[in-house]
Amino acid sequence: MPLRYLALGDSYTIGEDVPADARWPVQLAAALREQGVMIDDPHVVAVTGWTTDELSAGMDQAGLAPAYDLATLLIGVNNQYRGRSALDYRGEFRGLLARAITLAGGRPGRVVAVSIPDWGVTPFGQASGRDLAQIAQELDAFNAIGRDEAVRAGAHFVDITGLSRAHPEWVAADGLHPSAAQYALWTAAIEPAVHAALR
Repeated sequence: MPLRYLALGDSYTIGEDVPADARWPVQLAAALREQGVMIDDPHVVAVTGWTTDELSAGMDQAGLAPAYDLATLLIGVNNQYRGRSALDYRGEFRGLLARAITLAGGRPGRVVAVSIPDWGVTPFGQASGRDLAQIAQELDAFNAIGRDEAVRAGAHFVDITGLSRAHPEWVAADGLHPSAAQYALWTAAIEPAVHAALR
């Protein structure tokens, strides 16, 4: 039977403003199949604008049935954008990670958390009038929490934030979300952790 893959997140997971096959979870599944790994297309639970608590509510409504063989989690940019605290993020991210582990059959090694990209470097961010240094600092704090919680839980953590900062012009037509090319870079960065997870 093909492996079952659950992708949890927000606009970055659904690939806002790019074709469906350009979304990084879809690119990831395609890359794994090219390497001989039998895996289904991802079951995506994600909506543009979702925060951690909204993702949790969305998971409640999705009727998810364990066990998935792989789960990825990328969430938090909208917490930062709305000015929510890092303390709240830690608790809610920890809860989402625990739910992802349960959905992965209680196997923390089958869960891969992905860092939040830096939207402040994009054309949208540059034109936003927001304090770009503060955006970067807050996202770094959120990502440090994500890494800490993932390591503590025994899950994997992949940092793609540097890629977003290195390629601020690789964005979709909306000037904010990543382009297919940037998602391809993310996919290449995430693949090794996924191979480790599936081993």
